[in-house]
Amino acid sequence: MNETEDIRRKCTDNMVRWIEEEAAASRENGGPGEVQLNRLLFLLAFNLVGNLMLSRDLLDTKSMEGKEFFDCMNKILELVGTPNVADFLPFLKWLDPMKIKRTMVRDMTKTMKITSKFVKERIEEKQAGKQRAKKDFLDVLLEYEGEGKEGPDKFTVHDVNIVIMEMFFAGSETTSISIEWGFAELLRNPHCMKKVQEEIDQVIGLNRKVEESDMDRLPYLQAVVKETLRLHPALPLLLPRNTMEDTEFMGHLIPKGTQVFVNAWAIGRDPEAWEDPLSFKPERFLDSNIEYKGQHFELIPFGSGRRICIGFPLAHRVLHVELATLAQTFDWELSAGVTPETMDMQERLGITLRKKVPVKAIPKKRIP
Repeated sequence: MNETEDIRRKCTDNMVRWIEEEAAASRENGGPGEVQLNRLLFLLAFNLVGNLMLSRDLLDTKSMEGKEFFDCMNKILELVGTPNVADFLPFLKWLDPMKIKRTMVRDMTKTMKITSKFVKERIEEKQAGKQRAKKDFLDVLLEYEGEGKEGPDKFTVHDVNIVIMEMFFAGSETTSISIEWGFAELLRNPHCMKKVQEEIDQVIGLNRKVEESDMDRLPYLQAVVKETLRLHPALPLLLPRNTMEDTEFMGHLIPKGTQVFVNAWAIGRDPEAWEDPLSFKPERFLDSNIEYKGQHFELIPFGSGRRICIGFPLAHRVLHVELATLAQTFDWELSAGVTPETMDMQERLGITLRKKVPVKAIPKKRIP
């Protein structure tokens, strides 16, 4: 993981530059210098995944593909979590009465078109005999690509496209969601933002950028991340599980093949496990040994056991560094007419827990 730190540093620097450019553009157009963060955070996460898998930045703030992918992915993830009458009345499936299937097919086709373009470019490079100095994830996948060949270890190009798209969905959406929620909570709780900034100023100062190696010396920032994931797990019901055999649990028989959802959102707000569970209080973790690595079941935003999120090590680093960078680099003001008490913190229904009303704020540079 350490060997890819330079990639994450580059993506973080790009995010800071985008924030400055968007604020400047707002002021040039007579605005207050306001920035809508969710799209910039998504581009950060998307390009981070792109660098790890495809060895390059893929999108920027001026890219229409970036906006299209972001919008389509948002709609897909919202539709996945939308109750569908056809699920309860299977004989209506062919009618698709709520138009969920046809809408998802349309948006999925658009996202597949964008990611498949990246795969196609790499295949054309390989066919032209271009050699890469260092293999990335896509190179490894394409080693197992074998159109028309026999064997269970062969992928088709379609398989490769699906894997790449799923990696972008899983890596970019959940990461950007968690950063936005954490930042929203800091804006809504200015005393917490002040503590984060004071800790960073004391440990790191204003003469250099915060680095991943600094995280162990920032206990309050770590507490902020834990409290964010407790209240706002990116996947509120985690990923579905299926029982492999008949199971007896707390006096109930769960038949083999039952689909089980673990409600991490409810667990994180359980008053039997947490004091004052609906309040954002990072201090609760300062004298606590509770971690989110799967051993403490009152805090399982990444799941637990063999099916814990494979992106956990990356997400752990990115969440801390990006929140620290936003707090260190800028002071923030809320939009006109918005106060910490009136900030809209509603959640959007879907398989992921995105903020319904995106965070908008005005950045003021703190460090050179």
